Amino acid sequence: MITDRKIQEIAVGMGKIAFVGPGQVATTILGSCIGLTLFHPNRQVAAFAHIVLPESRGNASALAGKFADTAVPAMLAMFQQQKIVPHQLRAKLAGGATMFGGSGPLRIGLQNHAAVVERLRQCRIPITAEHIGGPKGRRVTVLPEHGQLKIEIVGEMPTIL
Repeated sequence: MITDRKIQEIAVGMGKIAFVGPGQVATTILGSCIGLTLFHPNRQVAAFAHIVLPESRGNASALAGKFADTAVPAMLAMFQQQKIVPHQLRAKLAGGATMFGGSGPLRIGLQNHAAVVERLRQCRIPITAEHIGGPKGRRVTVLPEHGQLKIEIVGEMPTIL
């Protein structure tokens, strides 16, 4: 069946979280940031966070999605409003690139990834797919109706997770 249904694209900026469902997609560009997607496998809905840093350390930012330790609880609250509990969710991660090379504090992508993985472990949410690391940024599109992420890196074929 061919449909002319228009898809609403929601751009998710740094530190933001979007909740998307049928007829919507969420998109962002990631470097060292982590794009965390929580999907419900049957309800065709997803929450997507553009996580910038691993820990808030008490910083009362207005952007719950900015830190791994505040993004995950904020995303779970979105699902609770839909009567969806954490054990029903699945996670997919993208990003965490080493944009500046070298080692030490400039490897924030690896720190972001580790913090998100730990938060998901604490909440017992399984990670079903990851596209992490490397030296290049990515464009990520969340497709909630299919429970998929489309990953695009300049000079490479798109990947579907």
